[in-house]
Amino acid sequence: MSQYLQLPKTAEDSLQAQRLFHGRGHGYPDLHHVTIDWLPPVILITLFAPESETEIDILADYLVSQLTSCQSVQLQHRYELSGPIDIIRGATITQLAIQEDNLKFNIRLGQVRNTGLFLDMRNGRRWVQQQSQDKRVLNLFAYTCGFSVAAIAGNAKSVLNVDMSSAALNTGRENHRLNGQALEQVYFEKLNTFKSFSRLKKRGPFDLLICDPPTLQKGSVDIAKDYPKILRRLDQFMAPGATLLLCLNAPELGRDYLIEHIAELAPQYTLVQEIPAPEVYLEAEGKGLKILCFKAM
Repeated sequence: MSQYLQLPKTAEDSLQAQRLFHGRGHGYPDLHHVTIDWLPPVILITLFAPESETEIDILADYLVSQLTSCQSVQLQHRYELSGPIDIIRGATITQLAIQEDNLKFNIRLGQVRNTGLFLDMRNGRRWVQQQSQDKRVLNLFAYTCGFSVAAIAGNAKSVLNVDMSSAALNTGRENHRLNGQALEQVYFEKLNTFKSFSRLKKRGPFDLLICDPPTLQKGSVDIAKDYPKILRRLDQFMAPGATLLLCLNAPELGRDYLIEHIAELAPQYTLVQEIPAPEVYLEAEGKGLKILCFKAM
């Protein structure tokens, strides 16, 4: 596996959180169950199916030899219900702040299944920071508010973060504080998006919509059925000339899913840009993360 790793090329790059190997895209034979992240100073190996201890030991030793600032190698078993983590080298580190470009984010290891930041959305956050100047931003399915941090760093006028998890929104507040950002123009609302369109209308209109929903969340989201509920109501809470950043991470749904539904339900919006995931995310055609930008004309 070592021949497929995309290791940091410079000392400066080694300070940045990044994926080192992405097997989930089925681009590497027999390695679809493995991902490796560098969350300085932690290496996180995630298994979506069992792997031999010998192979993991060889991999861990190699990674430590290449990333000399590593203080901990952790192995997460995502194929188990709780996604438990084993410390296989070095210190037990459960909380840390990582760097992505000029921003910082809180990461938690071994407490919940996800770390608190999806590294494949790096380019999306970068785009938001570049496009948010003086905009009123609506961040749906905000999770830990990474997009919100990027928007405020880009001098957004205001950001409304909407998510069903109060714990995730609390981490979002912490992320803003971690970056020295005041919260006067940042708002957090624990809401079910699909039951809150009247609330969004009252809080709008917004100039930029960021929509990054989970693919499937028991009892609340089935994105193949639910995305159109948002798209057909855009005029209720978006300003004339608004911009949409629509994300889709369902392998069974391609980019045409969004393009066709926009054409049907919100034809005033035109596709203006597609944002790729970082190069390390090698994916089978059409199966990976889709990030599409639309503009009202």
